[in-house]
Amino acid sequence: MPDKNSGRVLPIVFLFVSSAVACLADGAELWPCFRGPTAMGVAQDDRRLPDRWSRTENVRWVTEVPGWGWSCPIVAEGKVFLTAVVSEKEYEKPQKGLYNGTGRAEPPEGMHRWLVYCLDLESGKIVWKHEAHQGQPQVPRHPKSTYASETPVTDGQRVYVLFGDVGLYCYDLAGQQLWSHQIEPKKSFFNYGAAASPVICEDLVVMVYDNMEDRYIAAIDAETGQQRWRTARPARALFGTRSTWATPLVWKNDLRTEIVTSDYGCIRSYDPRGNVLWDLKAPTSNLIIPSPISAHGMVYVTSGYVGDSDRPVYAIRPGASGQGGVGENPAEHPHVAWSQPQAGPYNTSPVVYGDYYYTLLDRGFMTCHDARTGKEVYGKTRFPESASFTSSPWAYNGKIFCLSEDGDTYVVEAGPAFRVAGINRLDELCLATPAVADGKLLLRTASRLYCIAR
Repeated sequence: MPDKNSGRVLPIVFLFVSSAVACLADGAELWPCFRGPTAMGVAQDDRRLPDRWSRTENVRWVTEVPGWGWSCPIVAEGKVFLTAVVSEKEYEKPQKGLYNGTGRAEPPEGMHRWLVYCLDLESGKIVWKHEAHQGQPQVPRHPKSTYASETPVTDGQRVYVLFGDVGLYCYDLAGQQLWSHQIEPKKSFFNYGAAASPVICEDLVVMVYDNMEDRYIAAIDAETGQQRWRTARPARALFGTRSTWATPLVWKNDLRTEIVTSDYGCIRSYDPRGNVLWDLKAPTSNLIIPSPISAHGMVYVTSGYVGDSDRPVYAIRPGASGQGGVGENPAEHPHVAWSQPQAGPYNTSPVVYGDYYYTLLDRGFMTCHDARTGKEVYGKTRFPESASFTSSPWAYNGKIFCLSEDGDTYVVEAGPAFRVAGINRLDELCLATPAVADGKLLLRTASRLYCIAR
């Protein structure tokens, strides 16, 4: 997360964002979950990490990854894990862009194989590949999405792989399947399918399945695969039950450990035993995709479908309890530190880097606010070229990196002024958020996994 005069980020940044860890964070070689140890894409400064690359420059290795998947790579013990689904029949490929309306009316025909890949971090060679499930998809999907959009999570001993409408699967790092937990597929809003990734809380693997029929949050014992608890998620929507796609956040604040989730019309937090700690009724977007993040002792929750008038951001202090609402003036709520009514992104999740809260907007803009107060630092500023974004931003070495759907990474100087320092092009569809580990940037395109390093 900067020295205000230079725009550079001081190395001490990692110390205060590490309290947001939703997964283990034992050293630089562990990137254990969606958006890494900080759960928002902030990596430790490392001179081995470049801010320039192309399909040939600063490329350590490239590995072809058969099948479709927008899951992000994760790293543990010198191994890279990611998922994909391969089908025996040609089906409409995921496409970039902004979609209005429904997903596909029917699931595709033909046999599909849900695959888990393990690659060597140093060489990119495939160490093992396993088939978690085989069959025909039971639910449709969004035109942009895949059946492998959930990012795995690891505790450094085991890898937990969620295929949202199929099941949760556990492997040891050598590739042996230890257990599986089947998921009964349910109808999703507009037939978009599932996408929220699992997280680890203590000795539990926690997942949220907000569908149109039976919404719940559940915790699975990490060692045995047995369900420890399951809590229904009542809808507070004006127009009935809604699906959501936001990955939960395990928020370790000064008071307790919480599992913070986004929902339509509310923000809800649970303790590690599945009990509701607080349920804050608040205006939200109609589609809930960005994941909560934490920094400066607060949790930030946002949503921002581009067609909505409500696209809010809420910064919430620890200690809330029970049910309540933010009212017409969120600033009057005792646990809302600040809010912005129309600063939320649609698909991307925000990042706090140093003193600043950065929002990457899908249609090619960035905004910046003071992370502690919510005061605007700079408003909607367009990137120098037309670009659209689904991948969430990440940060290291005083830079914010924004990967477009066309495979162009815009390198933005951190600090109070918007400046694009460069553009790195891979010229392929990119919707997955990268990983950073051991001085290496792992960047997934539609067909390949790139390892970028000096």
